[in-house]
Parts: sequence; C-alpha cells; structure tokens
Amino acid sequence: MSSTDRDQEITVVHLMRHGEVHNPTGVLYGRLPGYHLSELGRRMAERVAEHLAPRDVTYVAASPLERAQETAAPIAKEHGLDLDTDERLIEADNVFQGKTFGIGDGALRRPANWKHVVNPFKPSWGEPYVDQVVRMMGALDAAKDRARGHEAVVVSHQLPIWIVRSYVERRRLWHDPRKRQCTLASLTTFTYQGDRIVSVGYSEPARDLVPAHLLAGAKPEKGKGKAYGA
Repeated sequence: MSSTDRDQEITVVHLMRHGEVHNPTGVLYGRLPGYHLSELGRRMAERVAEHLAPRDVTYVAASPLERAQETAAPIAKEHGLDLDTDERLIEADNVFQGKTFGIGDGALRRPANWKHVVNPFKPSWGEPYVDQVVRMMGALDAAKDRARGHEAVVVSHQLPIWIVRSYVERRRLWHDPRKRQCTLASLTTFTYQGDRIVSVGYSEPARDLVPAHLLAGAKPEKGKGKAYGA
C-alpha cells in the first residue's frame, strides 16, 4: 500500500465502557480486584456483542480489571479473536477507592477528605487528567494500528473514556461528573482517516438494560450512587 493510500485508509475504534458491576456495598471500587459483572452486566456485554456481530472487528482489547475483561470476552468470542489486555485502558487512580462516595452520604462533610478535593482541575483526588489523556491516546492509537482498515473494540472505564473524548473534542478536561455521556456498556467511537481522528460518535446498544438512574444525564438519587469513574 502506498503512503497516500495509507493516509486515506479508514479505521474505526470503538471505546466501550464495561457493563454493570456487582457492588452490593456501593463502594467506589476503582482499581480494586475482585469486582465482577453482575448478571445484568453480563447481559449488557452479550447485547453489545450481538450489536457488533456484523461489524468488521479484527482486534479486541480490555483493561486488566475483571469487569472490563468480562465485558470484552463475548465480543472477542463473537469474532473468533483472542482478547488482548492493555494496561493503559485501566481505571483512573483515586484516593477514595474502597470507600463510599456518593450523593447524600456526607463524604464532603468529613474533614479528612477536604485535602483531597482542593483542586478539581488536576484533580487533587486522583490520577491527573493529562496523564489519562496520554495513556488513553496511546491505547487508541495502538488499537488503530492493530486494526488498520478494519474495526477494533477496546473496553475501559467511564472517567478515562470521558477524558480522552473531551480531549479529542477540544473540551476542558475538568467537568461535572453528573454530565458525562458515558453510560454502562456504551460505545464511544473514533473514526480514523490514516492516523488522524476525523469523527467521534456515541451509542448505547444496551440502553434498555441500564437502570434509569444510571443513564447518561440522569439526576443522581440519594442512596443510588453512580460510582463515578467506574
């Protein structure tokens, strides 16, 4: 293939958020091991695998965390592919990992937490947004290279997905977590022409399976935390 043809070649990378997680205690599980998909989450994963079955998917990868691996597995199986693991797709680090931190739980009234929320622009409570951009762009570019001229699916987590999309769409990285458009089992789709991203799309193939309070843009309910960054 000539360099001109290569520059015009279309490659599609679907960046998927994992399905619902079994989390009966409602903690912010972050990078903690042992958090698997719920039965509903497995149905979400199967739904997206069915949705992508007609697509020309030649590469599938996922974050090393169990919930991402379990979400990606049906997609890889549907296309007869091995599932790769890319560490760069992992959840963002967070000092509140392992704790409850949701609407109405009083987390922001605890003095011990105040030092962690002084800078929402970096943010002060976890992995810097710019670091997330660097690693996620690296993961997207790697998937694009593995699937040149075809399609790839890579499974990650809400916060890093939203941050890399915000970067590509030239929005500020700091934001209101309640306004992220990144529902469970959603697809944020990057279309490349050669090595350049030319469009970004968003879809929710399993929307009818997602509890109403967890849909993108839904108003959080007291006692029903959205597990931001999950």
